[in-house]
Amino acid sequence: MIFKKVKLQSQKECMDLPLLVTTAVLILFGLLIVYDASAIKGLNDFNDNFYYIKQQLIWMTIGVFSLVFFARFNYRKFKLLAVPLLLCSLALLVAVFIPGLGVSGGGAHRWLRFGSVTIQPAEIIKLTGVIYFAVLFEKKTKALPFLMLVAGVTFITAVLQKDLGSSAVFVLTAFAIYFAAGGALWHFILTIPVGIAAAAALILTSAYRSKRILAFLNPFSDPQGYTYHILQVLIALGSGGLFGLGLGHSRQKFAYIPEVHTDSIFAIIGEELGFMGGIFVIALFAILLIRGFKIAQNAQDNFGKILSLGLISWLGIQAIINLSSMTSLFPLTGVPLPFISYGGSALVANLTAVGILLNISKQNHKL
Repeated sequence: MIFKKVKLQSQKECMDLPLLVTTAVLILFGLLIVYDASAIKGLNDFNDNFYYIKQQLIWMTIGVFSLVFFARFNYRKFKLLAVPLLLCSLALLVAVFIPGLGVSGGGAHRWLRFGSVTIQPAEIIKLTGVIYFAVLFEKKTKALPFLMLVAGVTFITAVLQKDLGSSAVFVLTAFAIYFAAGGALWHFILTIPVGIAAAAALILTSAYRSKRILAFLNPFSDPQGYTYHILQVLIALGSGGLFGLGLGHSRQKFAYIPEVHTDSIFAIIGEELGFMGGIFVIALFAILLIRGFKIAQNAQDNFGKILSLGLISWLGIQAIINLSSMTSLFPLTGVPLPFISYGGSALVANLTAVGILLNISKQNHKL
């Protein structure tokens, strides 16, 4: 009897090993590609070809500690922490407009600088937003606070911060959680014309966004102008062929592709490792999604089910948007590829999400 009890207890505390291993492979592969893609830029910007990989290693270490902590942190405690976490992340989201604290780049206000540390609050609120929605919808759907938060975050990120990509990820994730929690289909139908009108307004009132749409419709229309970015990405992917040019042999990373180590890093994967390298990355994300949805399916409480589904939906949606934009199936956006693109805030948030998923898995292991 005692042996049986110990055996059941050890089974219940078992983490999702495939999820953990897949995440480890993604971040290690990401470190390799970040160094490969950023070495030239690091040499040009800081006279140090190791600059970006050293920064990424620091953030990865922080992210791994966060993963380990939240893998042991009882996810049900988030019910008490959801509102404070959300309010803090909203404050950070607005703080980017404070002179001396916010950092702008390319005409966008998306970053905060604390000494030598720079963070992107839009990546943090994706995580805290999922946690808040899981608490909000645990017992029943509540449309008004949901819509107010979605509208507010969308306005700040898409309009004020000029970050339509993060806004799209947040909105799509929010609605995935809403309907998973039992939201009425007619609510979604009502939001369709509003969403179309809002998207049209955002595009038509911004020359930058309008050109992104035109570049999506015809990537070859202005090779030296607004279609330059996507055209260089497509050249990189096309040059890779089936097996690629070989690791380290990219030509497009020599200042041809903008944001080559961040949002456009998949282009280097495709160029150096070819179609098979791209399939390898997509397969890893597929495994990640399958394990995440399996955890949601096995969760014994509604909160754990909604939280895990929200976390894996966020990671999946962000990966799909990034990969789709790199292959011209979606307009180019400033959305990083989870676990692989250079960027500290995104990497720590992604690894924290995996830690929470592992905790949900451990506490709801299917016997």
